[in-house]
Amino acid sequence: MSGRPVLRPARLGPRDVLHTGAAGMRSRPLRVVLSALGIAIGIATMIAVVGISASSKEQLLRELDKLGTNMLVVTPGMDLLTGKPVPMAKDAAGRVARISGVEHVGATGSVPATVRRSEKIPDTITGGIQVQAATDELLTTLRGTMRSGTFLNSATGKYPSVVLGDVAAGRLGITSPGQQVFINGQYFTVLGILDPLPLAPDIARSALVGWDVATGRLGFDGHPTAVYERSADASVDRVHDLIPRTVSPQTPRDVGVSDPSAGLQAKAATEGAFSSLLLGLGGVALLVGGVGVANTMIISVLERRYEIGLRRSIGATRGQIRGQFVTESLLLSGLGGAAGIVLGAAATAVYSVSSGIPWVIPAWAVAGGFGATLVIGTVAGLYPAVRASRLSPTLALHSA
Repeated sequence: MSGRPVLRPARLGPRDVLHTGAAGMRSRPLRVVLSALGIAIGIATMIAVVGISASSKEQLLRELDKLGTNMLVVTPGMDLLTGKPVPMAKDAAGRVARISGVEHVGATGSVPATVRRSEKIPDTITGGIQVQAATDELLTTLRGTMRSGTFLNSATGKYPSVVLGDVAAGRLGITSPGQQVFINGQYFTVLGILDPLPLAPDIARSALVGWDVATGRLGFDGHPTAVYERSADASVDRVHDLIPRTVSPQTPRDVGVSDPSAGLQAKAATEGAFSSLLLGLGGVALLVGGVGVANTMIISVLERRYEIGLRRSIGATRGQIRGQFVTESLLLSGLGGAAGIVLGAAATAVYSVSSGIPWVIPAWAVAGGFGATLVIGTVAGLYPAVRASRLSPTLALHSA
């Protein structure tokens, strides 16, 4: 039995789908740019916010890695009756050093003295600078570095010499070692100037003198006001529990122990928490861009009714018409998403270079941002594509 052969519509390959989808974009480049701009702004905002937050967090993590999270600070506790600090034992640093797992110990003690640039400056003008006695191991314990000069040692600590924190040096107008400052009626020679110490900000505003010269010439009573210790990472919690009972066996509650890196750790953990609002704004911009793409596609369908009718009349199926316009919407959104990723990464790079922090763009942000543009492109092009596929070929050609 012979009959008329069944005609089947030709299938379009991926290359053909892309070609037909890009046809409308090639004919209207200005509209394409303006439509993709909304998508680009939204993605650029989101990438920049996430990138700047990630870069700042990476800087904090690097700083924490350099400074370490294994340092504890021992300070006097407060007397419950008088409300005044309870002096620590003079050998408190030595007691802490005997705890198993402790690697380095340094101490400072408050000295009842003022430091001035010269004797011509009234002693009431202190500039907020505190004179402190310091042990030789303090710099090693803090993992500090010298901006210039050298730190105190067993020899220089016996003579009128001083090491200045970076803030103290600035307030005193000291720029290099070898200059002198006036402390309690006598001049001290500046041995060096410290770099900033994020884990010990009080030392940045201090003038450090040797323990021996502080007790012999400046009336220091020998009681430390802060003991800094470094221990193995695995021993930090155990050492934290042992310090109060070791420093003051009778009254361990009179000893305070703190972790100065806790603030930086908390900051690193919460970095980016306040970027949620900006991410929301970026999402709104992305949504507005999606509406713009949908509007562009609807107009495109209205303007290309003749093309749609002609393609339907020569055998194009409704599915092929839908695929054409969804592909065009995806290409339009993808173009905006790619441009937004580049703009967001560039904005993050500018911020990182100007702030001196590492440039970090999380891969998930790039993948998520581009994926969001594709989803929005699909949703934005779906209604215009369905509308185009439902056009009657006869009416479409007649209306043209």
